[in-house]
Amino acid sequence: MMELGVNIDHVATLRQARLGDTPDPILAAVTAQNAGADSIVAHLREDRRHIQDRDIFILKKILRIKFNLEMSACKQIVDIACKVKPHQATLVPEKRQELTTEGGLDLVSQYKKISPAIEKLQQAGIKVSLFIDPDKKQINAAKKMGVRLIELHTGAFAQAQNKSQQQKYLKQLKDAAVFAKSNDLRVFAGHGLDYNNAGEILKIKEIEELNIGYAIICRALFTGIAQAVKEMKQLMENT
Repeated sequence: MMELGVNIDHVATLRQARLGDTPDPILAAVTAQNAGADSIVAHLREDRRHIQDRDIFILKKILRIKFNLEMSACKQIVDIACKVKPHQATLVPEKRQELTTEGGLDLVSQYKKISPAIEKLQQAGIKVSLFIDPDKKQINAAKKMGVRLIELHTGAFAQAQNKSQQQKYLKQLKDAAVFAKSNDLRVFAGHGLDYNNAGEILKIKEIEELNIGYAIICRALFTGIAQAVKEMKQLMENT
């Protein structure tokens, strides 16, 4: 069965709306862990719009499950990650004006920028994953960069406007997952997945883990985080 990574960024988004102490993303992470999450994901953005430095140091200290730190290849962020030493660092593209991550890394054009970050993180004993679009050129570049993990960007699939579009993007994801697996890469996936559309991705056996945040936190407003995580895990187990 695929594993579930729960992204807690938007608990911190709500906290930062008042610059206070609540709701606490640390408590959210522990609650998700106790409810069956297989890993916790947090994105330390350069603008610190939600997760803060203190959060990631505490998360690494208290979590019993994998801590996956999403981050850019910015030197300052890489230096912080090397101090925290999360179990996994997932490099993602980052723009100051975007509401959320808009696509995968372009490894082909940014090879010289991203490679040093990968090397430094790996030297610190941190597993590195690259967040990329389901494209063979990007997969080949990831392989060339020496990583063993990739996360396929599922945004186009999640935002499809009709069944035809959805099937087109689903096929792209399936083909990319098969190609990556054949190249000895472990495959994760995420972005825009929810309780309604994740079922199609769960059928792609080459994908080992789904990373989901926004949909779980939204449902948690009505059910609580523990129940929201349990419902996603049940969906994964029953598909």
